[in-house]
Amino acid sequence: MIQLYNLSKGFGEHVLLENVTWQITGRERVGLCGPNGAGKTTLLRMLAGLDEPDAGQIIRPGGLTAGYLPQDGLTHEGRTLLEEASSAFQSLLDLKAELHALEARLGDASIPADEHDRLLERYSECQDEFRRRDGYTIDLKVATVLRGLGFSADDADQRTETFSGGWQMRVALAKLLLGSPGLLLLDEPTNHLDLDARNWLEEYLADYPGAVIVVSHDRYFLDAVVTRITDIGLKTLTDYTGTYSEYLTERAARMERLRESKRRQDEDVARMKQFIDRFRYQATKASQVQSRIKMFEKIVPIEIPAERKRVHFSFPPCAKSGRLVIELKDAVKAYGSKVVFKGVSLHLERGDRVALVGPNGAGKSTLMRMLSDVEAPDSGSRVDGHQVVMQYFAQDEAARLDPALTVYETLAEGSPTDMVPAIRNILGGFLFSGDDVYKKVAVLSGGERTRLAVARMLLRPANTLMLDEPTNHLDIDSKDVLLEALEDFGGTLVFVSHDRYFVDRLATKIIEIGGGEAALYPGNYEEYHWKKTHQGEPVPEDVARSAAHAPSRAEAREHARHADGERRASEAERRRRQRAADARRRRVEDLEARIGEREQAIKALEASMAAPGLYDDHAAARAIIDRHQALMWEVGNLMNQWEALQAADAEPPLSKGS
Repeated sequence: MIQLYNLSKGFGEHVLLENVTWQITGRERVGLCGPNGAGKTTLLRMLAGLDEPDAGQIIRPGGLTAGYLPQDGLTHEGRTLLEEASSAFQSLLDLKAELHALEARLGDASIPADEHDRLLERYSECQDEFRRRDGYTIDLKVATVLRGLGFSADDADQRTETFSGGWQMRVALAKLLLGSPGLLLLDEPTNHLDLDARNWLEEYLADYPGAVIVVSHDRYFLDAVVTRITDIGLKTLTDYTGTYSEYLTERAARMERLRESKRRQDEDVARMKQFIDRFRYQATKASQVQSRIKMFEKIVPIEIPAERKRVHFSFPPCAKSGRLVIELKDAVKAYGSKVVFKGVSLHLERGDRVALVGPNGAGKSTLMRMLSDVEAPDSGSRVDGHQVVMQYFAQDEAARLDPALTVYETLAEGSPTDMVPAIRNILGGFLFSGDDVYKKVAVLSGGERTRLAVARMLLRPANTLMLDEPTNHLDIDSKDVLLEALEDFGGTLVFVSHDRYFVDRLATKIIEIGGGEAALYPGNYEEYHWKKTHQGEPVPEDVARSAAHAPSRAEAREHARHADGERRASEAERRRRQRAADARRRRVEDLEARIGEREQAIKALEASMAAPGLYDDHAAARAIIDRHQALMWEVGNLMNQWEALQAADAEPPLSKGS
């Protein structure tokens, strides 16, 4: 379908891609992964035709259409939601307008017969084309996509400029899906979608008729959608067949093989340098030295991606709360004529891990504010338990940071003294390294501020956490830092997140919000989802036992112990190999010393053999010649041993073209 040929792209001295050849065929679903700044968005923009490569080509078949959804920044105005979404079918709408105009003309009795026949023929052509292109299903398609992305029937006649930024991006996504381009390019499409909309999008993309390339930090979404992962890094693209979870396993194995190849290559290079330096000026070894110099020049150094340090962090210790943490009784909340809650009662106990779910606008953040005592209910009551130390992370937490402070000062301010040494470590886990820690908050992007706000939260002691979408704008590695800390958190947790993987790993109770109610479902999200989609059917044992695509905490720890055992075994094997290598090195050094001694003796004998009058004494000359011959044979034997040791357990060095 589309191919990159010897493509290169960079910005100044920073090269993103160099001589890359890659392709995607029809109906493939490709997840584009790589560290921040590797060039994922740049590649999407080049495929969309918005940016040009520095060198090479992007080969597209004639007639291929590409649709690109950026992360943010799109706005719509001047039309209703229904009109804006329907504009994806503009050519069909123009055809429909022509049909209506023809109908009006054909109804005019004063039109001459020959013109009437011409209009009738044109009307028949337009009607056939309209039917062939499914023009009569436009309204159904638009309604299906808008409903799937969370818009209500009442939204259809609302002006698009009245929608917030997140909903503006949903409008853009709706138009893109309805336009059905042959190549769909999605940059973080789930950033502004709730769980229901994400689930719908997963199913929609599974049946999408064209090819899809998606960048996402949502593991579950990638697992559900993609059939191939393309990893961008080290100026190239590397393909892994399968889901994101399979990619993680295969990439880890590949990195281990790459590290082993790098170790062996380094040993080969060291041996060659040692040989060249040792015998560079000896005429008897000239050909061997030249051979190794040529081999050395052909070696292409193996590059290994910089390993990002895994940060594991635990919340500061805090005294336990009482068994009762928060209780709401008959809470009512309304904003003007809009009633959000009409008598909600909730009872949260120590150790509960509760996820609030529901469509955007249903009241998740409102309930979070009432539970956090940031906002009081209009009627009803709220009761705090004994010794509750609460920390509330609001959706706009990033906007509350002091712009005058630096990144480091933001974390240091208000953190316990014993946590200050951990500040650098935790900042690294959220992509703040080097001089980044001295940046003022005022110059940070929205995503950087969110990451900083989450990092600050981890340094403050609490036994009850209320988190309203803490995963927004976090990459997968940063989410892992937060997720692991929350998994080990011993207190009470109430959170809102649209990341299915995050919810699956943490939640033990689900509260569904909608219609003014807050319904409690015991169990994880997978159990809740089953109950909602299989009304009245018993929950299967495998669903009840574990969340989809996510191990339980006990299973995760067992997996970690198993991985640690494998790591220890691998380390023991590495040490064994190292001891063997050290023994070979000592043997090589001994052989080199013996070879050197014998070569010195050979030089002395050759000097004697060149002395005038040596052959006057035949017996003395024969003894010197025999000794010279014996030493030459001995040096040859020692050299054979030396070369055998050099080649022992070593693979041929990687060279250009290999």
